[in-house]
Amino acid sequence: MAKSGADARGQSAFRSLVAVVAATLPLAALPLDCATAVGPNWPSRVSATYQLSFGGFDVGVYHFDADFAGKSYAAVGKTEVSALFGAFKWAGTFTGKGTLEPSGLQPGVFEMRYKSKKKVTSVKIGFTGTGVSSVALVPNKPPSPEAIKLKPENLKNVFDPMAAMIAVSDARPADACNRTIPVFDGKQRYDLRLSFKGREPITESHPSGQPRELIVCRVKYVPIAGHKPKDFVNPWIDYDKIEIALRAVPKAGIYVPYRVTIPSTIGNAVMTAETINITAADNQQIALKQ
Repeated sequence: MAKSGADARGQSAFRSLVAVVAATLPLAALPLDCATAVGPNWPSRVSATYQLSFGGFDVGVYHFDADFAGKSYAAVGKTEVSALFGAFKWAGTFTGKGTLEPSGLQPGVFEMRYKSKKKVTSVKIGFTGTGVSSVALVPNKPPSPEAIKLKPENLKNVFDPMAAMIAVSDARPADACNRTIPVFDGKQRYDLRLSFKGREPITESHPSGQPRELIVCRVKYVPIAGHKPKDFVNPWIDYDKIEIALRAVPKAGIYVPYRVTIPSTIGNAVMTAETINITAADNQQIALKQ
């Protein structure tokens, strides 16, 4: 039986929302300053679980784990989504590895694999020096003739979706929301432009000893290349009003997000932290819970 027009539009819009959630998930940990990013105070492990909701209904979960050893990092994210009464199902795994150099973050390799019903898609990106050296896509379809062509300069000084989480290594508390993160996901090149919106107090059911305040950033999703311009004409998603609420964890020297909100004409997609566990450089255990 053919889907109704409303059902088809709903699923198409939700696919777009999932894509943007995946694009913003990399902001799972941002270093407080340059010294903590490459020095001995960087946490040895960050592990978090987030609840995903859409239009007020729980639709999935996102698990994130990152390990830091010396100058190396390795991160894994896993997402499972089921929405529209089971009509839409999506599961994805994201992995990234690289090094933390005195000059900044150096991504090495990124892999993404996701499944929607019976369709399996994968992306693998390799980096050399300051740019992308290889891209492998499955299925390997040619770009749409409607898409903005990727140029060599679009693949320089960019971060994969996992490397983006620690890309802004010179950030300081005063400008936590004042940055632009250039990202290439294997198909599209885009910027995530953060700006300060405000501060928000929070309460804790289990006191952590960390500041009970969120710094709320606006995030503007700016397509650069690899996208179809028509997808950004009267889109379902408000790409100018994405928000991420960060929480400073001074004992670990990082920010972690408590909430990511992506508005759309058919409801908000929201990622909310349930638990965040951090092993600091001195092996101190820090647990954040809603």
